[in-house]
Amino acid sequence: MIDWDVAVSTGVRLVRPGPQVELSDARQAVAQLRELSTVAAGHVSEFTGLNPLVQTGPAVVVDRPGWIRANVDGFRVVLEPALEQMNEKRTGNTVPGANLAGAVGSRVAGMQLGAVLSYLAGKVLGQYELFLPPDPDGNLPTGRMTLVAPNIVNTERELDVDPSDFRLWVCLHEETHRMQFTSTPWLRGYVQDLMQELLLSSEMDVSDFVDRLRSAGEAVAGAVRGSGEAGGLLTALQSPEQQEIMDRVSAVMSLAEGHGDYVMDAVGPEVVPSVERIRARFQKRREAANPMDRIMRQLLGMDMKMKQYEEGAAFVRTVVDRVGMADFNKVWTSRETLPTMAEIRDPEVWIDRVVRPTAIAE
Repeated sequence: MIDWDVAVSTGVRLVRPGPQVELSDARQAVAQLRELSTVAAGHVSEFTGLNPLVQTGPAVVVDRPGWIRANVDGFRVVLEPALEQMNEKRTGNTVPGANLAGAVGSRVAGMQLGAVLSYLAGKVLGQYELFLPPDPDGNLPTGRMTLVAPNIVNTERELDVDPSDFRLWVCLHEETHRMQFTSTPWLRGYVQDLMQELLLSSEMDVSDFVDRLRSAGEAVAGAVRGSGEAGGLLTALQSPEQQEIMDRVSAVMSLAEGHGDYVMDAVGPEVVPSVERIRARFQKRREAANPMDRIMRQLLGMDMKMKQYEEGAAFVRTVVDRVGMADFNKVWTSRETLPTMAEIRDPEVWIDRVVRPTAIAE
């Protein structure tokens, strides 16, 4: 299994501190982010035509350690059921030292996960936390919009952009994600099913899973030394049998992220006066990452994901331009109306499959 406490303690210990901010400025930033998250909700709903089916409130604003703790909780919700099924394969294992080996392996897995999260915690601006632990009554929350205040403040300083505009711009993106899932009840279950199917798609057991995390750690070390292969971490964690599932995961994530990018920029000119300046500087900063960041981004697959997100935004833009927002929103109808990766790259195929038959009938 994974020692979740070790994951948290490792991540919190390794994460770099945020920027120096006066207490009054920090409080003002937190209050404004909460306010702007609510403002963004109205803009996103009006522009997209999506409406949440559950009540939502202001975003939760956290620091870097808080983001790590929240994500470990999310990993537990997704991974534990699959890991328990893997562990059933080892029931009755009486090999001497097996319990000790399992304890050591779980700590190693926790350290690997914590190390990855410590890096990401310094980069993430916001997130819609889709997977949360059950509440005291055993009910699963619908999700939570989270903003990482020190990262937002640090980025707006580096970009030298208007803080209020930048904060609203970020909120527009994350609020779009919240709208996607709160207006489409089946989508959360679909993503969770994909994640668990991904883990259970091979004959891997818990020890194999830990071995893959250990291989991931070796891939990290190799990349830093300059001896690792591109995409080493993703390769270490993925079996050949999982590629088809990964394509479905990539398709839904490309759609979600691309939709977020499209909305934040399309709404932006109306409510964020400096949106063009922000986007240009944000893109330039992304492309000018330092060598270590480039290594880690490549290793964690972030560069590959950015390409997918760009493809997702292009898909949304093309479909909306061709058939309008109302017909684009048919994408959220069911699992069957989601685009495949091939359709993300060729939107006309999705339009022919999902939109055009209806349009012809009318």
